[in-house]
Amino acid sequence: MDKYKDLKNSCLAIGSLPYNSVDEAMNIVRQFYYNIPFCPQLPNLSAKENMIIQYIENMPGIIFLENKVFIDKQKESFFEELKNLDLALKNKYNQNIYGLTHEYSKCFSKFLELITELKPKYAKVQVTGPFTLAMNLKDKKGQSAYYDNTFKISILKTLILKAIWQINQIKKCSPNTTPIVFIDEPMLSHLETSTFNDVSQDEIITILTELSKAIQNSGALSAVHCCGKCNWSIPIKAEVNFINFDAFSYAENMNLYIQETDKFLKNGGKIVWGIVPTLDKKALINTNINELEEKLIRAKSYLTNNGIDKMKIL
Repeated sequence: MDKYKDLKNSCLAIGSLPYNSVDEAMNIVRQFYYNIPFCPQLPNLSAKENMIIQYIENMPGIIFLENKVFIDKQKESFFEELKNLDLALKNKYNQNIYGLTHEYSKCFSKFLELITELKPKYAKVQVTGPFTLAMNLKDKKGQSAYYDNTFKISILKTLILKAIWQINQIKKCSPNTTPIVFIDEPMLSHLETSTFNDVSQDEIITILTELSKAIQNSGALSAVHCCGKCNWSIPIKAEVNFINFDAFSYAENMNLYIQETDKFLKNGGKIVWGIVPTLDKKALINTNINELEEKLIRAKSYLTNNGIDKMKIL
């Protein structure tokens, strides 16, 4: 039995919106996404809503210096911050300090008000993926945090707490609402290039699995979003509930992972079809609803033509 079959053909959005106004952004959510409200990220309103910055508040070792952000073990309070992080994760001690403050998410309080009002069956939030965040955060020498095991673990733990906090806030407002937490991992699209030939795919699967399980164990559903070509066997092996990809530009990319995708769908996983080309301004301006419908049908046919059951896709 498909526990979440009511999600079929639901309208969903990735978090970033181009507005400079919280009210304008939330009006879009209320008008078009009332079935699955989402919390908008507004990077044009505040630099702290950029996906690399938004989830680093109170992360151990974070330093802002001359409008740049670094992660640094030499920070005087670093080891105390690590200790507090472990206490929060293991003993649920003072977890609220890892929540999203208004400074880092201008829309979150309004989002919760909407959840309280609508009591939707589902609600969507997000965190930056641990691989993407660890690759983009650097120390003062320019070394990515991913290559330092202490940093990598503390980043993962912080993201787990950020996800759990968002889930708990939604549940407080509407206990019967099921949160969906998207793990945004754009860096997965670069994984098989020569730049990352020293990165272990098994290690990425391990950290994604840990984050996904924490989300699921907190009463939510987990999803991985990647906007480029991706080795989809990685999030599938991490046992996320949903995978979300750019079905407008990269639909054929799924053909490379037919066996994994077939197993994923048979086990109750779902594909979230990103059919609106938000990253390609020219394509977005020139497209229309008929083209999008045709592209979505064609994207699904790449799977059905390779033997995947149409009803499982639908």
